[in-house]
Parts: sequence; C-alpha cells; structure tokens
Amino acid sequence: MTTVKGVEPRGTQHCETSALGVLLRHQGLDLSEPMLFGLGSGLSFIYWDSKNLDFPFLGGRVKPFELTRNLAAGLGLELVVRETGSARKAWENVATALDAGLPVGLQLDSYHLDYFTSKVHFGGHVVALYGYDEHDAHLVDTEQQGGAVSTSLSSLAQARAARGPMTARQRSFTLTVAGKVPSLESRIIPAITECADAFLNPPIANLGHRGIEKAGKLVRTWLQRTEDPRRDLPQAALLMEKAGTGGALFRNLYRDFLAECAGWLDSGHLRTGHALYSEAAGLWTDVAALITNAGESGDEQFLVEAGAVLADIARVERDAMRALSRLRGEAPAG
Repeated sequence: MTTVKGVEPRGTQHCETSALGVLLRHQGLDLSEPMLFGLGSGLSFIYWDSKNLDFPFLGGRVKPFELTRNLAAGLGLELVVRETGSARKAWENVATALDAGLPVGLQLDSYHLDYFTSKVHFGGHVVALYGYDEHDAHLVDTEQQGGAVSTSLSSLAQARAARGPMTARQRSFTLTVAGKVPSLESRIIPAITECADAFLNPPIANLGHRGIEKAGKLVRTWLQRTEDPRRDLPQAALLMEKAGTGGALFRNLYRDFLAECAGWLDSGHLRTGHALYSEAAGLWTDVAALITNAGESGDEQFLVEAGAVLADIARVERDAMRALSRLRGEAPAG
C-alpha cells in the first residue's frame, strides 16, 4: 500500500489538464485550468472520419499528450515519460515513482475503468495516480467522473494495455520543477502565437480553420451517415459540450485563458482574440443544440443550420487567430 502525501485530489473539466494540475500542485505550481490549457497551446480542431469509425468525430484540442509536452517545454519542467509493452514493467514504472513520492500521470483507455459509466473506447484519456493498495488504484479524474476515484488494479492494467486509436504503450509520466520556472508573462505570447500558427496553417484540410469549414459542409449529411441518428447525433453534441471539453469544444477554456492573459498583457490584438473566442464559444454551443435537435427529430434542416453556423465559426476563429498571431513582438505589461 502506497499513498503519495500532499496530493490535492481535485479534478477539473478536461482529463489532461486535471492530471497536470495534480502533478504541478504537488510541485508547488498552482495554475488555473484555462492557464494550463493555454500555455500548453491546447486549442485546435479536427474533423475525423474513416471507414472504421461508426460516426464522425469532432475534436477541439491538440492530440493527446501534445499539451503536456508543450507545457513542460514552455515552463522548463522535467518531463519523464515511460512506455513499455510489458505489463510488469509498466506497473514497476509507476510504483517506483509513487515510492519516490511523486504522483504519476497515465494515458489509457477509459472504457476499462470501473467508475466510468459511459462505456466508449477512448485511448487518449489521462488520469493522475497517487496511491494504491492490494486491490485498487487511487486516481484523480475529471470533476464529471468524480474527481478522486478508485478502480481495481486489474481494470487499470487493462486500460493501460489497450490498443487502438489514440492509445499509447502503457504510457506513464512525471513532472518536476527542475529549476526556476520562467514567469508566466514571458510564456503567454509564445504559447498563443504557436497555437495560432498551427491553427491558421494546417497541413491537411481536416485541421484548424479549414477543418471547421469542412465540418460545416459535411455535417449536413450526418442523418445519412448513421443508422441510429437518435443515438449518434446527440452523442456527438454531448462530446462537444460535456465530455471534458470545458464546454463549447474547449473554446470556453481558451476564452478564459485569454481573459487571464489580459491581466498581464495590455494588447488590442489580445482583446480582439478574446472577444472573438467569446463569440465562437457561444456559437459552438448553438451547433451542439442544433445537432441534438436533428438527431431527436430527424429533421435535416437543423443540420443545414448547424452547417451555416460552423461556416461562421470558421471565419470568427480564423479572424481571432490572425489577431492573436500579431502578438509576436509585443512585450507583456509589468
């Protein structure tokens, strides 16, 4: 039986930022969830569909674990990542860290966790592990999943060993403050402009503002894309609003990050970006409601409306990121 002392088992809205919050608070670095998300350049967009998917997937963030890597690099944190194909070695990796007094981040498939009521495979889920006994592992998950939770050691092993989209090879990681952390003020502009550049210049049409435009065209076909629209369309809308996205497909988190940055940086470009992301967040919530209505009613007109709103969102977010990309060269206040 091992429990890391001094862990504050508080979950927030998104899984990866919840785990990062646990690991960093234990190191004495207490940042808000929007700040973690923004400094990790977490905002993005992907429209993902393929033959092996039952239904298209709309993602509003960078791929799993990229946020963690971005945050660690930006703040000069020591990120130690371990992956292995061996279940024995995978457990040894986490037990060693816990015995050394460090909580551990884990990437796994949430489908296998005992406390998850929604049985959907998601291999990019991230939790913080802070203790275990002979039967159970003690984790911190999102607020929606209960914050401080437990799952059997066998279910945790299954979740970590799962293979499929977005999974990692039993990935575990620790974060430590190795030296003096740079001021948050000095990291705001690089984090924002890197995020803006990636969003404005996507390598393929499924990503960034081009991906939102594509979603606007394809969402109109969604009633023909599924055999069970009453299940699949409301589920897609739920993922946008409630499934650890902070609402509005992560746009609420990014809006709040930009508002927090405005306390350090007096910039017209930042104010413009914040105002436009406030607008975009509301529009994403409208899209989710329209998609739900389409699924429940079978009326294609709701999807036509959703497509029109998505076209507006693509324009609003493109304008927001263009403004934010102009922060390069500005200096933080104070």
